[in-house]
Amino acid sequence: MQLKIMPKKKRLSAGRVPLILFLCQMISALEVPLDLVQPPTITQQSPKDYIIDPRENIVIQCEAKGKPPPSFSWTRNGTHFDIDKDPLVAMKPGSGTLVINIMSEGKAETYEGIYQCTARNERGAAISNNIVIRPSRSPLWTKEKLEPIILQNGQPLVLPCRPPIGLPPAIIFWMDNSFQRLTQSERVSQGLNGDLYFSNVLPEDTREDYICYARFNHTQTIQQKQPISLKVISVDELNDTIAANLSDTEFYGAKSSRERPPTFLTPEGNASHKEELRGNVLSLECIAEGLPTPLIYWIKEDGTLPANRTFYRNFQKTLQIIQVSEADSGNYQCIAKNALGAIHHTISVTVKAAPYWIMAPRNLVLSPGEDGTLICRANGNPKPRISWLTNGVPIEIAPDDPSRRIDGDTVIFSNVQESSSAVYQCNASNQYGYLLANAFVNVLAELPRILTSADTLYQVIANRPAFLDCAFFGSPLPTVEWFKGAKGSALHEDIYVLHENGTLEIPVAQKDNAGTYTCVARNKLGVAKNEVHLEIKDPTRIIKQPEYAVVQRGSTVSFECKVKHDHTLIAAVTWLKDNGELPNDERFTVDKDHLVVTDVRDDDGGTYTCVANTTLDDVSASAVLSVVDVPNPPFDLELTNQLDKSVQLSWTPGDDNNSPITKFIIEYEDAMHEAGLWHHQAEVSGTQTTAQLKLSPYVNYSFRVMAENSIGRSLPSEASEQYQTKAAEPDKNPTSVEGLGSEPDNLVITWKPLNGFESNGPDLQYKVSWRQKDGDDEWTSVVVANVSKYIVSGTPTFVPYLIKVQALNVVGFAPEPAVVMGHSGEDLPMVAPGNVRVSVVNSTLAEVHWDPVPLKSIRGHLQGYRIYYWKAQSSSLRNRRHIEKKILTFQGSKTHGMLPGLEPFSHYTLNVRVVNGKGEGPASPDRAFSTPEGVPSAPSSLKIVNPTLDSVTLEWDPPSHPNGILTEYTLKYQPINSTHELGPLIDLKIPANKTRWILKNLNFSTRYKFYFYAQTSVGPGSQITEEAITTVDEAMASRQVDIATQGWFIGLMCAVALLILILLIVCFIRRNKGGKYPVKEKEDAHADPEIQPMKEDDGTFGEYSDAEDHKPLKKGSRTPSDRTVKKEDSDDSLVDYGEGVNGQFNEDGSFIGQYSGKKEKEPAEGNESSEAPSPVNAMNSFV
Repeated sequence: MQLKIMPKKKRLSAGRVPLILFLCQMISALEVPLDLVQPPTITQQSPKDYIIDPRENIVIQCEAKGKPPPSFSWTRNGTHFDIDKDPLVAMKPGSGTLVINIMSEGKAETYEGIYQCTARNERGAAISNNIVIRPSRSPLWTKEKLEPIILQNGQPLVLPCRPPIGLPPAIIFWMDNSFQRLTQSERVSQGLNGDLYFSNVLPEDTREDYICYARFNHTQTIQQKQPISLKVISVDELNDTIAANLSDTEFYGAKSSRERPPTFLTPEGNASHKEELRGNVLSLECIAEGLPTPLIYWIKEDGTLPANRTFYRNFQKTLQIIQVSEADSGNYQCIAKNALGAIHHTISVTVKAAPYWIMAPRNLVLSPGEDGTLICRANGNPKPRISWLTNGVPIEIAPDDPSRRIDGDTVIFSNVQESSSAVYQCNASNQYGYLLANAFVNVLAELPRILTSADTLYQVIANRPAFLDCAFFGSPLPTVEWFKGAKGSALHEDIYVLHENGTLEIPVAQKDNAGTYTCVARNKLGVAKNEVHLEIKDPTRIIKQPEYAVVQRGSTVSFECKVKHDHTLIAAVTWLKDNGELPNDERFTVDKDHLVVTDVRDDDGGTYTCVANTTLDDVSASAVLSVVDVPNPPFDLELTNQLDKSVQLSWTPGDDNNSPITKFIIEYEDAMHEAGLWHHQAEVSGTQTTAQLKLSPYVNYSFRVMAENSIGRSLPSEASEQYQTKAAEPDKNPTSVEGLGSEPDNLVITWKPLNGFESNGPDLQYKVSWRQKDGDDEWTSVVVANVSKYIVSGTPTFVPYLIKVQALNVVGFAPEPAVVMGHSGEDLPMVAPGNVRVSVVNSTLAEVHWDPVPLKSIRGHLQGYRIYYWKAQSSSLRNRRHIEKKILTFQGSKTHGMLPGLEPFSHYTLNVRVVNGKGEGPASPDRAFSTPEGVPSAPSSLKIVNPTLDSVTLEWDPPSHPNGILTEYTLKYQPINSTHELGPLIDLKIPANKTRWILKNLNFSTRYKFYFYAQTSVGPGSQITEEAITTVDEAMASRQVDIATQGWFIGLMCAVALLILILLIVCFIRRNKGGKYPVKEKEDAHADPEIQPMKEDDGTFGEYSDAEDHKPLKKGSRTPSDRTVKKEDSDDSLVDYGEGVNGQFNEDGSFIGQYSGKKEKEPAEGNESSEAPSPVNAMNSFV
């Protein structure tokens, strides 16, 4: 019975139905094993149109397979070809291939003809195509005499080639005697027929060696036409030449070479027709002449040209459409256009078709009693005729077979038997060709067999399809089913797909799909099975991809590519550049994860791809490397449109080195005035290649251009040619014109001269003009050389002048210059300020007023007023040293000012003078004034001498700056106990005439702190401090000695010493552990007494402070034996005297600021704890 046709794919059902495939008879995937009986099948044959090389033996191929092996026979031109009768013809053993030995003797032309091979065995006969044998031909050109061609400039020309007809057709090209191809263009090009077309000729087309060559590839020969001579001349030359060459020269008419609209050289007329076969290349050509040279355009009427199959050749003169089909039929229009007009030509295209297969017949394997069909369907234009043959004989005359019947393009079989086996041929033909196909019917009864090797191992990457093969054969056609595992059931889940050839497909393989699979093939004659194994591997991945890089030429770049893959596979990483191998250059180094390129060059730019592959998969990642650098310098500088004051500069940009040019910088050199120096001229956009430059007269210009991109600026271009502009009058005058006198009777006129570039011509000079501003005098002028100063003598003192300076050269004067005002020379002022008044503001500040002097008496530019002031000295000091005068200057016309920094209780003298540019005028009469009292400075020294049990003696020196009349001294003192706590503060007034004082009724063996300052009627001055200790009572000391001799006291002291030692050890241990001494804790509990504020309610002070002058006596820093405290600062310091000046001058010269006296804080009463006593204090206070 006949095998049923099954679909190509069947997805296994998700239900419980076993996965069984009833495969079809489409035997293209079902090969009959060669150990089984089968009809012949042609496996190889020569092409239908077989052009042979006549210099080699002829080999006509015919190979076939079958069981039993087939025998071969040939026909030639439709009749049997008896190879045994021709000693030059032999058939290869076991093959039907013919070898015709024409190299020893014989000619290829003898064996031209149509050959057909037949392969036959007991099951049938297969036949080959009709093979047409033709020897290739490369004939020579016919001898001809080619006359020289003389043609007028601008005329059209066609140089004919007309190659000999060869087999296959020759390839045509034009060259000269040196075998150099002739340059072709829109004006000159070669047509499809091999002719050389000139739309218009030019004198440069003149030559004597236009040679057409024909290359015959089959025989590897080239034939040459005789050279053609062409001379292109003007009309006048043509008339002179006609007479001399008329007898032996081919003359192309002397039409005018004036411009003309296009006309077609080929094809002729307005319309033509073209026929082409389906699948071939459609080539349409239009070549036009005209002056200027026409351009060609193509369109398709009522349609568009196919985008992916359309190509333009030969400067758009040829339109080609590949793989042409019937849909490409229609009208195509070519248009030739130039400035004078346009013409068009319509080509009607018809596409015919040789026969082509829709369904070719396939081999059919049937078991006895089955049914089947052979189908042969073809198409073409015109539609082909279908005819059947059986075993090479037309079926109409073949032996009758009751199991078959013919129905047009189908042969139907029913209840076949072994005798029904045969080979059928289908022939489809029309006027453009034919198709021939062999298909056998083989009737067999065979057990199932599996052709795939047993235990095949399949390795698949996860998430990819897996295909497990199960190639099989049997007759009747077996059914196939698949199982997984040793005892698994038939696969039926919808994740599987079973193909008609038995292959099991897993569309997305996962790890759990790994394992053993079994394929089972069954038919009514038996069962066959086979096991295969599937392993699922992890995919290869690039976990770190190379990245896009932009680097500068000469630097180093690195690309990274990290790969992860299945551990059971071996991965190899390969780097590619632009899809090719890396350059063989030591600058390229590859390690495990990196590609490094050193000393990067321009040609290193491109796409770098990292490819990681295993035996199962491969992945890739790419990155682009852009090599950038500053641009290359521009070149080909050219000057055009050269005018007197402008020129056009053009240039060709250099390579931008992958970074777009943003701008061009143009510089110029003036070889006449500043040779070797380049100056900025202009900047233009990076898209421009020309610039209109403004020029100055009388300059010998050279230009250069630099390009700039984001990386930097290029080197300068080569300098352009020099261009010298004509001289002209100056277009500007000197700047910075000034008139100032250096003496009372002159006027010095100065200016900034023009440079050589600005002179605009030779012999640059200046016309200097001046006159008094307020007079009626005419301008006085003088012309001077190229200098920058002119002095006018004999002028009145400080008179305003109008001045102007004009440039001129040999061509003329500059525009009228601007007028500026100046003054003749100044002289010292003649009058002193009057009515000088002094107002004392306070003890350190005074204000001075004065009346201004008349302007005319100033005799110059008023600079301001200057005050001289000094302190009056006693007669003894005045004799011993020079009086120091101080000066304050007040700018402008101010008539008052402040004198800061004066000393209190002092006598001062001052005067005022006016100042101009020449100097000071006479002084005003002296004015004396006195400053009031202020607070005194601190006493110069304080000594504490002769301490007793209950008294101390104080000695001091008066303040070095009393700043007034001292009224009294104030002494304040207070005791300090053993814990440094301050006792009550006692205040004592001392007459001002005293410098010594005995202080009585003090406690013995007690530390005291003393505060001492002077006073005037204004108030107290700065204080000075000191500390002292009264002596110990002798009786108490004697008792202490007696106690010290007692034994109990000695024992007590030893115990105390032992306790102190233990305490020290404990403290040492605590300190090592980060703890603190008890004394340290006491110190930390009290703040710095220096910063304690004065108590405002009772006038007392806070804690005792040991900072600066307030510090108590400590070991190593005690007061000298004379108890004297000296001031170390300079006597000239106002701060030390208690008077400070913090101020500044305002814009009118007056002094602003605050005046304050710095005083030391007085100690306050109280008993708050202070810092721990020093060892000395502890000993002095121990009782």
